[in-house]
Amino acid sequence: MSNTLIYSSVMLVAGLGIPVMAALNGGLGARLQSPAHAAAILFFIGLILATAYLLVTEGLPSTLFATDTPRYLYFGGFFVVFYILSITWVAPRFGVSNAISFVLLGQLIAMTIIDHFGLLGVQKYALGTQRGVGLVLMALGVFMVLNKAPKV
Repeated sequence: MSNTLIYSSVMLVAGLGIPVMAALNGGLGARLQSPAHAAAILFFIGLILATAYLLVTEGLPSTLFATDTPRYLYFGGFFVVFYILSITWVAPRFGVSNAISFVLLGQLIAMTIIDHFGLLGVQKYALGTQRGVGLVLMALGVFMVLNKAPKV
């Protein structure tokens, strides 16, 4: 099986999980009446699972932080926390499809800028005509699937 098929399949499943996670955590946040409480539970369970996976696949790391790693690479967690808190708060009020549609639009914008300029140490992929047209069509698709705001 080619790496492209494996990578595509893994990311497709991850993408399928994002709206499911948004609906679950949004529901939990609504029941607990606290998006922060729901997010803390999600991260606690995530920490347990990620730590178990680390220990099973690689064992105990010799160091927690690598001294030669740029500090900005450790700030990915900020974006995860912001996403989890915001989707947990917004999805029950705005609808999962509406919330995820704008998340997707934000991802399209960010990926284009990051790839085009090779930001954050990633490989550079120039924004050409074909890619630009594809992104515009994807953005139009995002707007086409939006629902009216639910009555709350």
